[in-house]
Amino acid sequence: MTTLSHWLTDDSPASRLQARLGRWYRMGLALWRNRLAMLGVAIVLALVILAVAAPYIASHDPLVQDLTRRLLPPSGDNWMGTDELGRDIWSRVVFGARITLVIVAMVAVLTAPIGLLLGAISGYLGGWIDRLIMGVTDIFLSMPKLILALALVAALGPGIENAGIAIAITSWPAYTRIARAETLTFKNAEFIAAMRLQGASTARIIFAHVLPLCLSSMIVRVTLDMAGIILTAAGLGFIGLGAQPPLPEWGAMIARGRSFILDQWWVATMPGFAIVIVSLGFCLLGDGLRDVLDPKSGDRH
Repeated sequence: MTTLSHWLTDDSPASRLQARLGRWYRMGLALWRNRLAMLGVAIVLALVILAVAAPYIASHDPLVQDLTRRLLPPSGDNWMGTDELGRDIWSRVVFGARITLVIVAMVAVLTAPIGLLLGAISGYLGGWIDRLIMGVTDIFLSMPKLILALALVAALGPGIENAGIAIAITSWPAYTRIARAETLTFKNAEFIAAMRLQGASTARIIFAHVLPLCLSSMIVRVTLDMAGIILTAAGLGFIGLGAQPPLPEWGAMIARGRSFILDQWWVATMPGFAIVIVSLGFCLLGDGLRDVLDPKSGDRH
């Protein structure tokens, strides 16, 4: 193990593979030493495990109603109590992790690559293409994200898929701005000029060199934005435009528990705790990744 560690941390790597593995090893060590970041990793992993193994972790069927057991407080049989229809809240929170993870994945898959590509093209090509892309980006950035998402979901219709699409449409401009700013910092660098002299096409330079260099900042921004995305999805569910009943979506569960908040506090509080904890996990993970991927930001802390 010591020999492998020395090989990974060698200051003079013998191959590109060794250099790449060594870089990832150093970043992993730096992340491991950051206790708050590891707490974020643990929370995000717990979310994934809950979502994947929900049928085995949940103690009850999240959709089965039993009015004889409505509004029971937390107990050994119902860890988080029951709601107004006698459904087990713990089981609904566990299955709700699937909905949250689906929305997070949809936004990450749809938004980050589009924003990254548009920003790289805008920053590298410049000219009228830059003005066109940035003009559209500024239009989207000028409108509040939640209001725009509400308008889009209202037009598309309520549902988890439409909510994810609406959140993705409102999120890409920030990634485009970041990718463009990153591209402008090295578009005139010597290695880019050397690639042009070797006859590399514009597409090859963008995809093989510009996009990988923008990837680190994009990963950090996506991770930090996940908390806002989860809150936006919960907000849409809260007003009835997200996942529809009887699906156990956390925002909708809070909305249904408002009527009982004074006497049966657990109905709305338990899914609220889930939202806060998962959002905190993504924030801690994103902050740790920022320190690892951008050492200068870590020095400022």
